[in-house]
Amino acid sequence: MSQKSLPRITRPARHFTVRLSATRRGARLARLLTERQLDDWGDPFGSAAQVVAELASNAVLHGRVPGRDFRLGLELRPDGTLRIEVTDARGDRMPRVPGPAAPDAESGRGLLLVAAYADRWGVDAAAAGCKTVWAELAPDRADP
Repeated sequence: MSQKSLPRITRPARHFTVRLSATRRGARLARLLTERQLDDWGDPFGSAAQVVAELASNAVLHGRVPGRDFRLGLELRPDGTLRIEVTDARGDRMPRVPGPAAPDAESGRGLLLVAAYADRWGVDAAAAGCKTVWAELAPDRADP
């Protein structure tokens, strides 16, 4: 049998999705669950926890609708790319990267951090007037 005829063996994509309360506690839990899930998968991305923390915090602060949750989704693709998705209830409020923050500002840097850690990120419209903010981290972004 020649090398060309052998099927290529790749690992399957792995998925994790959870709904969390749109509260500060829910945002903290999103980060902790991300760390645990990636550890269980054996693919620890140190920067992924930071990206999830920023996106979940934004969902709670800017995407909250009383009585509605936000959703965290993780997908570890066969090529090792990690896709993080956070869906909130405010599709009418699209995130934007602000200009430079004042040195003493207490906020306004979250999406700049996401952009620094992620290879790609963006926003998609979701069902029921929601939006999904996503980020993709390549396998070389994993911590040693």
